Amino acid sequence: MKHPARSRRSKGLTRALVRRGARSSKAPLVAQKRSERLREPTICASCGAIFLHRTWRRRSLAADRLDGASWDICPACAQVRRGEYYGRVVARNPTRLADRDAIVRRTCNVGRRSAFTQPERRIVSFDFDEAGLEVLTTSQRLAHRIARELVKAFGGRASFRWSGEDGSLLATWETAQATR
Repeated sequence: MKHPARSRRSKGLTRALVRRGARSSKAPLVAQKRSERLREPTICASCGAIFLHRTWRRRSLAADRLDGASWDICPACAQVRRGEYYGRVVARNPTRLADRDAIVRRTCNVGRRSAFTQPERRIVSFDFDEAGLEVLTTSQRLAHRIARELVKAFGGRASFRWSGEDGSLLATWETAQATR
């Protein structure tokens, strides 16, 4: 059944054309933070990530393109050097001291896997003492992923609190008290 053509636009189409609140440039935020544009390809001198097609990735580069590549520091390496973080995972009441190594391994594996697929997401610092665990990450998503993986592997519950000021995330992982 055919619908008659409408002479006016529907509200859906009108609302779709409103661009208020949208970025004028659809470039990734990483590419927008720098004052000068990075030359492609650019290789990070510290971690070896490659900036190509306006994104940082871990990949190999053909030999002919490697000669013309410029060298710089990627934003994640600069962020780690400054100690700047946007995600924080705090673990309270760790289950048992014997699980400490497993918790550290799981957290490092999640961070390593994330850094391989998306070099912008890294663990900035890792602090484990008798009070608990604190992991600082370069992105909110990595902190969220670490907290979720700890819940999946060791139980407990995670709560998340986003800051409106700087956009950081505080992820809190709590386990039940260990029985003695």
